[in-house]
Amino acid sequence: MLDVFIDSLLDSLKIVLVVFIFNIIFSFFEAKLSSLLEKNKKVSPFLGALFGMVPQCGFSIVASDLYLKKHITIGTIIAIFIACNDEALPILFTATDRIWQVILLIVCKFVLGFAVGFLVDCIFSKSKKNVKEHYKHCEHTPEIHHGCCHHEIDNEKEDFLHSHVLHPLIHSLKIFIYIFVINMLFGTLIYFIGEDSIVSFLTQNKYLSPLFAIIIGLIPNCASSVLIANLFVLNALPFGACLSGLIVNAGLGSIYILKSKEHRKDFFIIIGFLILTALIAGYLGLLI
Repeated sequence: MLDVFIDSLLDSLKIVLVVFIFNIIFSFFEAKLSSLLEKNKKVSPFLGALFGMVPQCGFSIVASDLYLKKHITIGTIIAIFIACNDEALPILFTATDRIWQVILLIVCKFVLGFAVGFLVDCIFSKSKKNVKEHYKHCEHTPEIHHGCCHHEIDNEKEDFLHSHVLHPLIHSLKIFIYIFVINMLFGTLIYFIGEDSIVSFLTQNKYLSPLFAIIIGLIPNCASSVLIANLFVLNALPFGACLSGLIVNAGLGSIYILKSKEHRKDFFIIIGFLILTALIAGYLGLLI
């Protein structure tokens, strides 16, 4: 169990480092990002899918944070989650004998990401309206803008250190605690069940493999996508199942949305669309 604790701690530190760096950068461009997304809201799922392809699971946390702050629509966050590859991407590229399938998988996730994202935004037009209203609110009342994004700032002349170092640090530490708890829970689960048991079951049930890959992918941890990628590289998991598992897996991004009571309904909507997309794409992928 000590190994589980150490691995969870190291994994959490690696993720939170990315989040902290992004938060510092984001502190300089927060208002500009709101403006960019508002002016390009029709293509924001496309931009989200591009953003999601960055091979680092810390970005799914960042994306969830942006969604909770109403900077991006529900369609955009779904596009990011579907296109998200995190640490699985470098592992997938080690499968040199199946490189064409790896490229196809990445393309499928990107196309599905922005296509489903556009569809969801058309269905949930209220999400676009919320982003638009938030943008206008930030534009006309800049002194309140920080407060609506969870900053505790009382005036516009706050010092550089607090705005661009202290606040990103505090915010990142809060995220770190959340990530570490989830990593510990997942690590403990794998410790008692055993990775070999999971591998054995998946290899013996090809037509059930997309379903079980989805179950593994839904586990809110970057290690689950690494496991799926490893199984694919070892030819223990078919293309369709790998696609299914990686579509629903967004690291800790999806579970992070649950921390907000206001967005808990959104969490189930997002997961529902991810699962539906994964099932359709996964079983079609078994034909390849």
